[in-house]
Amino acid sequence: MKAYGGLAKTVMADGALDRKTKELIALGIGIGRMCEGCIISHTRGALKAGATKEQIAETAAVGVMMSGGPGTVYGAKAIAAAETFAQS
Repeated sequence: MKAYGGLAKTVMADGALDRKTKELIALGIGIGRMCEGCIISHTRGALKAGATKEQIAETAAVGVMMSGGPGTVYGAKAIAAAETFAQS
């Protein structure tokens, strides 16, 4: 886990893509993979990196488009997580 944490920290650091963009990409993949923990983690990360709820909603829409019907359930989870985290 320590090694994976180091990898994640390195990969998610600002580079050619900023952290916000990387968090939104990871969120879209999490929706496509139907990974609830990923959705929660990367929604929170995207918000902390400056993403808006509208950007998260658009990312969720892309995740749904790429994963089909099952993505509708997980896209909604991302939007609900954004609303929860935005209130705290």
